[in-house]
Amino acid sequence: MKKIDRRSILKATPALAVSAAIGGRTGTAWADDRKDTLLSVSETGPNSLDSEVVGANRAALEVTWNTYDRLCTFGLKQDENGNDYYDYTNIQPELAEEWNVTDQSITFKLRKDATFHDGTPVTAKDVKYSYDRAIGVGGYPKFIFGAVSMTKPEQFVAVDDHTFRIDYIRRDPYTLPYAAAPVSFILNSELVKQHSTEADPWGVLWTKNNTAGGGAYKVDRWTPGQEIVYVRNEHWNCGTKPKIQRIIARVVPSAATRRALVERGDVDFSFEMPPKDASDLSNNKQLKVISALMDNTVVFLSMNVTTPPFDNPKVRQAISYAIPYQQILDLAVYKRGRVLAGGPDKVTTPNWPQPGPYKTDIEKAKALLAEAGFPNGFETTLSYDLGNVVTDETTSILIQNSLAQIGIKISLNKIPGANWRSELTSKKLPFLVDIFGGWLAYPYFYFGFVYADKTALHDTAVYQNDAMNKLIEESHFSSDPKAMDAAATKYIQMAWDELPYISLYQPSSNVVMKNNIGGFSYWFFRQLDYRKFTKV
Repeated sequence: MKKIDRRSILKATPALAVSAAIGGRTGTAWADDRKDTLLSVSETGPNSLDSEVVGANRAALEVTWNTYDRLCTFGLKQDENGNDYYDYTNIQPELAEEWNVTDQSITFKLRKDATFHDGTPVTAKDVKYSYDRAIGVGGYPKFIFGAVSMTKPEQFVAVDDHTFRIDYIRRDPYTLPYAAAPVSFILNSELVKQHSTEADPWGVLWTKNNTAGGGAYKVDRWTPGQEIVYVRNEHWNCGTKPKIQRIIARVVPSAATRRALVERGDVDFSFEMPPKDASDLSNNKQLKVISALMDNTVVFLSMNVTTPPFDNPKVRQAISYAIPYQQILDLAVYKRGRVLAGGPDKVTTPNWPQPGPYKTDIEKAKALLAEAGFPNGFETTLSYDLGNVVTDETTSILIQNSLAQIGIKISLNKIPGANWRSELTSKKLPFLVDIFGGWLAYPYFYFGFVYADKTALHDTAVYQNDAMNKLIEESHFSSDPKAMDAAATKYIQMAWDELPYISLYQPSSNVVMKNNIGGFSYWFFRQLDYRKFTKV
């Protein structure tokens, strides 16, 4: 008889190992006994408790969102399936009770009962320090602030203890919405200063491993790469107090293990499930599956317009007619998304993303390729990120097979996730699959980062169009909403005409939870807002 020991059991059933680590129990009992605790699992966790630290990952935004306050926040709306989405048109109070917008500035009146986690009152000097810091630390926060015309510390004024003002260098309608964005979080300035040095003036070495906020949750414990535990801040006054007292967010890299855990009832919630698992689990009556379309987000093909043969518009058009759009949606993401093909020839709305006019038509693709001077096709390389291998590999293979029908022979270049960003920055990849999502669902926040600046990371097509840039500028700074919409409609049409990028589909964020869990809402930065979760 073969000897079976504990190690072999845990190796064979990784879900048991994780169950043991999170509570020593299996089956449906663990989380149900803890009505005041939410147990969540995801593929990755934060690599920093401060999302302003250079190199902080997206999961770090989840920490700062739940443990810090911002001047304001966004309300919620429901999509066509009744799921909660943030509403970028509905700005609500958080740390600020009210604000006044003029042509010169925005003045915020702060709550007088707001405190940090250590009991220190929140004042306007903390807000000014936090905004100064976002610019001062450089990197991503400075880039984001600059995108909404906040570039100088002199713009940020602590008028008195409970009045803070942002002075415009140029009137920017997006400055106010960004006061509700994750990068605009408010720190306890005196606490951070205690841990700052001449070499580290903004105290990032300390805040990377410690929090200095006053938000709805506190970090109780953080073990990098394993779990982060939050506890409710009982003295939070900047919103409705969370229903859940304790959050355990555990890192479980294996998608199969996360699926097993949620199926068995060992965890309450699984975040960012692969599309196939989300599709399969949608038939499980013990679970809820929500696939929320990612606002302002597109999975696309990028063609470097400075590199032959992609410098030829007819080549780009030929490829657009050879893409198997519906197959990609069906087989790569199991219909968890929206095809961005087969739209009207003429753009009439400023909505983004929207389906382009192209659709699968192999004969038309062949004709266009012949017109371009390539009747026998050509050879090229298609690159994709192994960090997104679950979806991008199938997508790339489908494209490879389909383009072969018009004579284009593709070699696949699988780039490790750790190297993907540096490869993009080189601007030397001729043909690639990528994804970009712009914060807030205004077209400007997509086109301004992907189409407008050939020096930007996300302009992988190295595309420049002065006429489009002027329209993007107009859609950014115009004080007339109708003019903004008209400009956006025109540059979306230009995008279809010039075609440096081919939109494939709008992806979904897939989450799975037990039936007794409520309060999930989709947010543009694609992390969890634990403050609204419920458990019955």
